[in-house]
Amino acid sequence: MNYLSPLRRPRIYAYADTRYPNCLKVGYTTRTVTERLKEQYPVVLPSQSYRIELDQEAIREDGSFFTDHEVHQVLLKHGVERLDGEWFKCDLKAVQAALLEVKTGVVQKRQAVFNFGMRPEQQSAVEKAVDYFQNFANDPLNQDKIPHFLWNAKMRFGKTFAAYQLAKRMGWKKVLVLTFKPAVQNAWQEDLENHLDFQDWSFVTEEKDWQVNANFPQVCFGSFQDYLGKSKAGGIKLKNEWVHAINWDCVVFDEYHYGAWRDKAKDLFADNDWEKEQSKQQQAEEHEMELDSPNYFDEELLPITTDHYLYLSGTPFRAINSGEFIEEQIFNWTYSDEQKAKNAWEGENNPYLALPKMVMLTYQLPDEIREVALKGEFAEFDLNVFFSATGEGEKAKFKYQNEVQKWLDLIRGQLLSTTVDNLKMGADRPPMPFSDVNLLGSLLHTLWFLPNVASCYAMRNLLTQPQNTFYHDYQIIVAAGNEAGMGADALIPVKKAMQDPLKTKSITLSCGKLTTGVSVAPWAGIFMLRNLASPETYFQAAFRVQTPWVLRGQDPNNPNAQCILKENCYVFDFAPDRALRQLADYSCQLNTESINPERKVAEFIQFLPVLAYDGSSMRPIDASGILDMAMSGTTATLLARRWESALLVNVDNDTLRKLKNNEQAMKALMNIEGFRQLNLDLETIINKSEAVKKAKKEAGDNPTSQQKKDISEEEKAEKNLRKQIQEKLMKFATRIPIFMYLTDYREYMLEDVIRQLDSELFKKVTGLTQADFDLLVSLNLFNKGLMNDAVFKFKRYEDSSLEYTGIVKHHPEQIGLYDTTVDIREYKGEY
Repeated sequence: MNYLSPLRRPRIYAYADTRYPNCLKVGYTTRTVTERLKEQYPVVLPSQSYRIELDQEAIREDGSFFTDHEVHQVLLKHGVERLDGEWFKCDLKAVQAALLEVKTGVVQKRQAVFNFGMRPEQQSAVEKAVDYFQNFANDPLNQDKIPHFLWNAKMRFGKTFAAYQLAKRMGWKKVLVLTFKPAVQNAWQEDLENHLDFQDWSFVTEEKDWQVNANFPQVCFGSFQDYLGKSKAGGIKLKNEWVHAINWDCVVFDEYHYGAWRDKAKDLFADNDWEKEQSKQQQAEEHEMELDSPNYFDEELLPITTDHYLYLSGTPFRAINSGEFIEEQIFNWTYSDEQKAKNAWEGENNPYLALPKMVMLTYQLPDEIREVALKGEFAEFDLNVFFSATGEGEKAKFKYQNEVQKWLDLIRGQLLSTTVDNLKMGADRPPMPFSDVNLLGSLLHTLWFLPNVASCYAMRNLLTQPQNTFYHDYQIIVAAGNEAGMGADALIPVKKAMQDPLKTKSITLSCGKLTTGVSVAPWAGIFMLRNLASPETYFQAAFRVQTPWVLRGQDPNNPNAQCILKENCYVFDFAPDRALRQLADYSCQLNTESINPERKVAEFIQFLPVLAYDGSSMRPIDASGILDMAMSGTTATLLARRWESALLVNVDNDTLRKLKNNEQAMKALMNIEGFRQLNLDLETIINKSEAVKKAKKEAGDNPTSQQKKDISEEEKAEKNLRKQIQEKLMKFATRIPIFMYLTDYREYMLEDVIRQLDSELFKKVTGLTQADFDLLVSLNLFNKGLMNDAVFKFKRYEDSSLEYTGIVKHHPEQIGLYDTTVDIREYKGEY
């Protein structure tokens, strides 16, 4: 007799058999399901007719166990037809829902198949938002104000599920979700309807489904363009009037980065030619990305009322940089946070395991290829020029067809001029996308991001020419222009080309379509073949290739088995300086902690390694190298422009009102030439701003031509005055580099140098005393995050400009930024 036996675990299983279509057998066992089925199928046939669809423990939440009889009873109660014995005519979702009902004891009104809890980061996001909303409501100074909170969370954070959990915690019954990308409706609806936590909730998109005075939560979903769009007569669309009549508990702005850059802000912050050019380029990018977002967005003027605002975005660069949200109003979950959690997870069922690690490879092109597209004061390689094209459709052709052909040869390791060098380097030759054996096996399906529609067709035409036989194995899909369709329609030919993704190959050519809001699992690499001024656009596109690629249900005996096919994904960039600037922006700007930028970059590239080919070798780059290369185009002129940026000072109404109400600060400023009329100017700005809002509300949706004219004139006057104040305040910012150059106290925070160590010099340079400066800082007049960045870059540039002489002026134990310092010993130990 065997006295040693394993612990028996009760299990519920369900399996399908090809001989009984559209049916499942639901059974119970205390052994493995495979052992149980071998008893039911004792005869080995040439092909197995059954497939195990479900295999779960038969244990309730209170620890008690149950059998298949309880599951059968729930199935019958919900109207599922019983054929014979344990066979039922139903799908897997019906069995999952019945099993969940038995496990939890919660009687379901609809088929919910999930009962998972929040992951730690989702819990943190909810807790931080709840704390902020509650503290805001308890502060008497916030009376009649509406709180705003931002979740800066990258794709696959689970923002929809977390937003519903926040609504549940806050007790909200009326939630309006406004999205700038209507294609995400399915995600919002499925997360609500498939989870047990939201059984009594209702998902609404039309008035007929809304229940007035309901005692259960209702979530209304709509697009910003539809709900806030105008009818032909200029008023609210008739079908949407009910949305505007409700006072919502919370309005959620999804994919907020698409609508965050308001016309007002563009006018206010684009203060010099360089910034205007950047703004124009970003607007052009967004047009090509088909972001059908409104050209003016100010929630204070929305014809919708609410008690709370929640903003959701994975790349809210502009919202953070413009000072729209302060640190206590932001929860961050970035790519490096996700990968850190993936590595730190202990035990089984790692929820982050399938998320691929990103690798960036940058290439300095040989001179014979790149010289046709060198442009500007610093002869930077211009991708838009290099890949520029003329003609349409079949007649589209690159302007520099020969050079683009050489580029196609280069990325598969066949460019003649580099062949000898590659032979000399042997195993050390740089890994080209379509020649390196490891990359070639991974890049079955790639996305190529080109400048415009003509470039996409020109690339397709070139790839199909006889000399490019290597690329003939790939299906070429042009996802650009009207012929490709809008939104999800553009995805259809891509998926068709990937019907058996492990046996097919494809290259998708796009200049904007499919670079946001879509998930294409087989894409393993993206080629950045265009200029991109906007980090939002760059990383929204780059994260497309980070979609997990997992095969499930491939083992007929184990329905829970999964095979992760894509452990790494790749970003290929052929303009290295640009690529590294984008990476530095992402790692520094979206990380709102007050730590040294180099440390932020170092933490980021732990999880997104960067390899750079400089024409001779491919090497990994450390944090210092990334910042140096990212700033290699930085001259004294460009650095000065950074100190002329209007983003460095805050001139919103709240800040100006604080300034006006502070008698001491006003007196200090008004003693300085140029600020004599400051008190009158501030009062005029605030009054005109309030008058414009009032006039817009009174005019309603159908203002008369005279009302439009009056409002326009008031707005223009208010904007001009605000700019004047801004320009005057910026004079202080432009004098800070002079002060830094003259002072020797490099190891201290700039704030401390001004306040304690060199206040006399500061007064001579700026005209402000230490007490005056303290006041302006306390009034939130300076954007601290951007100040830190600007001070850091100034000191790095100053050091590098002296290094070549062999002169090292300073040997400090720490380096001071604007309001923080970095310890040199810690710095050297870590980097």
